[in-house]
Amino acid sequence: MKKYLVNLYSWENPHLCFYENSLEKDTKVIIDGGLGNDLGIITDAEIDSKEENGQPIVRVATPRDIETFQKNEEKKEEILKVCKEEIRRLELKMKLIDARVSLDGSSTVVVFTADERVDFRELVKNLAKIFHKSVRMLQIGSRDEARRLGGCGICGKELCCVRFPGNIPSISTEMARLQQVASRGSDRISGICGRLMCCLSYEAKQYQEMLAGMPEIGSIVKTKEGKGNVLEIDIMKQELKVKMENGQIKIIKKEDIK
Repeated sequence: MKKYLVNLYSWENPHLCFYENSLEKDTKVIIDGGLGNDLGIITDAEIDSKEENGQPIVRVATPRDIETFQKNEEKKEEILKVCKEEIRRLELKMKLIDARVSLDGSSTVVVFTADERVDFRELVKNLAKIFHKSVRMLQIGSRDEARRLGGCGICGKELCCVRFPGNIPSISTEMARLQQVASRGSDRISGICGRLMCCLSYEAKQYQEMLAGMPEIGSIVKTKEGKGNVLEIDIMKQELKVKMENGQIKIIKKEDIK
């Protein structure tokens, strides 16, 4: 079986899929995406992956499938409009991102973001009565929203979450601390999604390795010239700025610490 990456929903990573025949990039295919059969587009053809937890491609999309998909997409704006009206009426704190009608038209998924958990049971009940079909609400994170919308980061390049498909890594404040940028403030190390920048994860492991054996800032160290208090750490140069007991400031190499 050949392996492919298929872009199915705008709010999700591409799906790893299997198919017995060779298919080219940008081919429209039908897979079971959880809403029944739905239309997706191949973004990477015949990839080399050891991952086995994929989904089977049901078949190549027919002109009729594509026409049905386009008609369903045209209904999306009306669906979102009605959803927004119901959300305002019920005074729910949520932001709509996208909607998708299944290929057979029997169900709809509405995607949203929210700062906290939202009780949308009454909303789903009302929408099901209005649309006469099954409705499912799906909450996604702000990083997933940024990936869908796209844009540029403060570096001037396309957002990392868009440039690098796949699972978005978990970013922690520990990564910022290791790279000595946590003190800059959350505004300067956060992306447009409001979360810590994805790029903090790129060199976190290397910084962690270089910090091995280095004392913490504020600790007391012994050197050839006596004891001192660590003021700063230069990870790249493997040096410490130390205030000695006599008040002098010295630059000490890591290997010179006793």
